[in-house]
Amino acid sequence: MSAFRKSGSVLVVLYYVGSFHVLFGYNVSREEQHHLSLNRKWTIQNSNGSLSLPAEVPGCVHSALLKQGFIKDLYFRFNDVAYRWIALDNWTYTTTFSASTDLRTKQRVQMVFEGVDTVASISLNGVVVGKTDNMFRRYDFSVGQVLREWENVVTVRLLSPVVYASERSHSSYSVPPDCPPPVQKGECHVNFIRKAQSSFSWDWGPSFPTLGLWKGVRLEAFDVLRLIHLSTVPVYNSSLSQWVVKVDVLVDVVEETKVQVNLSLMELSSEQTFTVVFPSGQSKNTLLLHVNTSNQVKLWWPSGHGEQHSYHLSVRGTMLEGTAVLRTDAQVYFRTVELVQEPIAGSPGLSFYFRVNKKPIFLKGSNWIPAHALQDLVSPADVRKLLQSSVDANMNALRVWGGGVYEQDLFYSLCDEMGIMIWQDFMFACAMYPTEPDFIETVREEVVQQVRRLKSHPSVIVWSGNNENEAALATDWFGIPVAQQPRYHRDYVTLYVDNIRAIVQKEDGSRPFLVSSPTNGAESQQEGWVAHDPYDVHYGDTHYYSYSHDCWDWTALPRTRFASEYGFQSWPSFSTLQKVSVSEDWSYGSNFSSHRQHHQSGNQQMLQQAGLHYQLPASADPLKRYKDTLYITQVMQAQCVKVQTEFYRRSQSEVIEGKGHTMGALYWQLNDIWQGPSWSSIEFGGKFSQICSSSSSAEFGGKWKMLHYFAKDFFSPVVPVGFEDQGSLVVYAVSDLSHDLQLRTVVSVYEWSSLDPVCTVTSGFVLVEGGSAEVVHKQPITALLAGCGRGSCTRLTCLLTFHLEDVNSQQGPINHLFLSSPKNAQGMLRPNTTAEVQQDEMGGYTVTLQSSAVAAFVWLDVGDVPGRFSTNGFLMVTRNRTVTFNPWGPTSTQQLAQALTVTSLRDVY
Repeated sequence: MSAFRKSGSVLVVLYYVGSFHVLFGYNVSREEQHHLSLNRKWTIQNSNGSLSLPAEVPGCVHSALLKQGFIKDLYFRFNDVAYRWIALDNWTYTTTFSASTDLRTKQRVQMVFEGVDTVASISLNGVVVGKTDNMFRRYDFSVGQVLREWENVVTVRLLSPVVYASERSHSSYSVPPDCPPPVQKGECHVNFIRKAQSSFSWDWGPSFPTLGLWKGVRLEAFDVLRLIHLSTVPVYNSSLSQWVVKVDVLVDVVEETKVQVNLSLMELSSEQTFTVVFPSGQSKNTLLLHVNTSNQVKLWWPSGHGEQHSYHLSVRGTMLEGTAVLRTDAQVYFRTVELVQEPIAGSPGLSFYFRVNKKPIFLKGSNWIPAHALQDLVSPADVRKLLQSSVDANMNALRVWGGGVYEQDLFYSLCDEMGIMIWQDFMFACAMYPTEPDFIETVREEVVQQVRRLKSHPSVIVWSGNNENEAALATDWFGIPVAQQPRYHRDYVTLYVDNIRAIVQKEDGSRPFLVSSPTNGAESQQEGWVAHDPYDVHYGDTHYYSYSHDCWDWTALPRTRFASEYGFQSWPSFSTLQKVSVSEDWSYGSNFSSHRQHHQSGNQQMLQQAGLHYQLPASADPLKRYKDTLYITQVMQAQCVKVQTEFYRRSQSEVIEGKGHTMGALYWQLNDIWQGPSWSSIEFGGKFSQICSSSSSAEFGGKWKMLHYFAKDFFSPVVPVGFEDQGSLVVYAVSDLSHDLQLRTVVSVYEWSSLDPVCTVTSGFVLVEGGSAEVVHKQPITALLAGCGRGSCTRLTCLLTFHLEDVNSQQGPINHLFLSSPKNAQGMLRPNTTAEVQQDEMGGYTVTLQSSAVAAFVWLDVGDVPGRFSTNGFLMVTRNRTVTFNPWGPTSTQQLAQALTVTSLRDVY
């Protein structure tokens, strides 16, 4: 975005960079343009010239081919394999532009590439001005001596990322893994190229190794200086009880220049002026603004713990003769964050939790992966929708996973606004990495740029060097011979400790850094950065997956300090899959179902886990059986993740057998990259890949799976957690609130065959402190059933619901506990559910359900109509229930009524 403001003889150019606005000016009498965008139509051509077509920048080769009709929907059926040829070829981007005399006569002219994917040689008018090898870096090339007045030709020659990675892999020793598992249908040696590691395939996504100019391109011309970046990091000086804003000003200066720089936080009555000598060339200059102690600073808080206050920082720079050369504004957020690793009474090991503004915070959330294989097709609306869905599900944290991309600026700005804490991985995942000098050099610049770009965001609370590489090395994922392991250990320390960690600590000392995830944290450091057992529950964070063990058995779960990954797969809904498939694909055993599954034995594992507790679909109608199977995988996933998350939440205040004090639950994963089976709780929208001339066609669906509706409840600020322990019903009250509550438990017993409760039991009030989990009810189940009604209840015929209440009202959602597997339940009837859709007075919609029997996992689906229900996948123990529907676009009562289907557990067999 650009705009121009002219005042007298000073022209000021404005463009948006990150979370602040940059203006820079020049003391000249006349100047037409200092910033020329090259975001426009380019031409791309493959290596032999057989394909030549227009392409948009920002963009990539795949999206250009798609938009021009050379290829069809990337995600349709088996196209991920059919279009493999695209990434195996070399491609050239070309554009032309005219350069005005004013622009050409500037002292410096830089061509700026915000993002090149990935390996390229860049020429201007036939002269090579630079090369790139890293998707995650910005590149600036000096072009002033090469510019012509009229037709200037920019050529970007991109090498095949697949071929490049393969050629780079021929090093003096192997750097595993060579290739992904065959089930992923991917490309090899992705660890040798600095691009999104998942672009060569992953166990939840396709292989689309993109090529292109995925971010903006522009010319910047100046006579005095240009502001490359500005960052603001408030730091609290506890000894002085004062905030200090650390302002880093990164500039490019033609020749040594003395500038008076004024920093002002008017709302906090804080202002200072500095005399700064900017040396010639690029330099980072740090200024410290001391905040007036007479003002009360309003803090930034995570969602659910307070407001997300911000302040306006004004930065003005003038030369000694009065010429304005620097003018920028930024948002400043005040908050502190600490990662607390200290001894715990009654437990070996160390704690592992985050303290924000001196308050311990339980992190509730998920893991974020790239929202599309083609990043240029991820719109601002898509990002906002996914993040809003996270907050709507009572999440306060997301982990940006290390196999994707550092997300776009808008992502972090929205997280700042919404109070979503970010665990930020660096982009290294599930592999060893080379340590040749040129690889280390480009990684170092990548890390410097990304830390400078992101450190102003209060939402980013921790840096993490990689995903699972400590665990891969410690537990020998790749079968490295014992004699060779020290070499890989040295490489690991060289990359993540000597380089990445050192840079982060130099550039940003305001937030913690972890070398890996999972890790033992401080203990891993003591053990030389690679712990003997990185999954040790007494330290750090853990990743835990077990698909064969009964997921309802909470006793097998790790009572960890922090659960940063865990989960189960499910399939998306039929309406999502229908867009990328044909009728012959609509069976669980089809080639399509097998092709879409990138996790070994994943489809079988889902049914095996579901079959432990549910009758598997048995309809004689093949299409109904397929739809019912999709449904049962979502039931299984939602209930499995619910059991595990509730276990972690109730473990926050206790230590049992030396384990516990759990302070985070981030399930894997939030979103999907395409339409297929995965661990996600939000489905891929399916409209990204249907590109036509109208930009509105790229609207994102983001349909909630049953798991996401469950997350809204199990991440509720106050929630009852019930389970069976040695024959007794145990109910915990879990509270994220800052204040204490007096709560009691209300337990109702129902027969599967009746909508009338058999009995209700109410406990006494218990003090539940803010930020804790307390036992509020414990009773032997045999005694509960025996004393209930006529004593006719058994584990097979009855089930329990329970909720919390204070003296005035219910607190938190209603929860349930099955006393046997539903497949063994006696008396479960078909509910014969009916539904009526109405529009309410506020323009929203309601669905009123009527049921003739207790109905488990009641699922409302409106197909392609975008939106979400107030609740879904619920246990219905009343004859009537009204659910609201929040549409994300235009709809009508008639459309909803026609699209609506209602499914419950008893309907699938």
